[in-house]
Amino acid sequence: MKHLATAALCGVLAFGAGAARAQTAWDMPTPYGDSVFHTQNIMQFAEDVASATEGALTITVHSAGSLYAHPEIRDSVRRGLAPIGEILMSQLANEDAIFGVDSVPFLAASYEDAARLWEVSRAAITARLADQGLTLLFAVPWPGQSLYVTEEVTSIDQMKGVNFRAYNTATERLAQLMGAVPTTVEAGDIPTAFSTSRIAAMITSPSTGVSSQAWDFVGHYIDTQAWLPKNMVFVNTRAFEALPEDQREAIFEAAAAAELRGWEMSRAETADKIATLAKNGMQVHEPSAALAAELREIGATMANEWKQQAGPEGARILEAYGRN
Repeated sequence: MKHLATAALCGVLAFGAGAARAQTAWDMPTPYGDSVFHTQNIMQFAEDVASATEGALTITVHSAGSLYAHPEIRDSVRRGLAPIGEILMSQLANEDAIFGVDSVPFLAASYEDAARLWEVSRAAITARLADQGLTLLFAVPWPGQSLYVTEEVTSIDQMKGVNFRAYNTATERLAQLMGAVPTTVEAGDIPTAFSTSRIAAMITSPSTGVSSQAWDFVGHYIDTQAWLPKNMVFVNTRAFEALPEDQREAIFEAAAAAELRGWEMSRAETADKIATLAKNGMQVHEPSAALAAELREIGATMANEWKQQAGPEGARILEAYGRN
């Protein structure tokens, strides 16, 4: 049934009796629920577009994968089944390493560094999407990924032999470089995995830490902000170019505002969720000088490995970012 709902997408025009101009209605699939700040930001983006175009272009946001599941969204937009969509950028890293630049651990371990990395990598991402018939609109990071451990860790040596949650290739490699034992655990299984001693440590965002009630099974949060993965919003280029110029400009202006707003919302989410962890009894730490230095060494190794996968363009990005 959800595919029937897309029949009115991409340029289906509805004319009221005597209407002076066409009205265009777009449906937008997103992966996350209405309570997630990314979705809230996108809903405001849709309102801004409708307001700027005086209702000539409306975007209906279908959250929580209700129109298309997360893995289907990019292809649905490429094929014109949906004109606009949102995905986690690194979801495409398996087909092109460039899309994984923001998920290299300890390459950009703060909002300031993440913004600088985005500045030097945005053109490459935009070009890759353009090759697929997609136009990038904006991208917003999740809170940084940080360590959850049963005891305070001040040196990587303390991670040796520890069962460490892995949920993708990067986190598996990270565990190996720390000397930990990578153990695959999905987000929904985190509490059970800790309670049964399948894992004793993990790296994830403060948002996931709160949603999984991490204070029930670990006592320490080390604010490493190892990487800040981004969600990106893009539009089918043919559908976009079929719009009048003033509507295209309205979308770009609303997208620029959404990116600025979204980064601030992400910062606020980080502060709020870390405060919630502390309120529920977790001890919050900054990384020790020794741990920070060791993690930077791991980051350098993984950045070099990413550069080999990403090729000359990856090397240019790292050079522009200040990493060779």
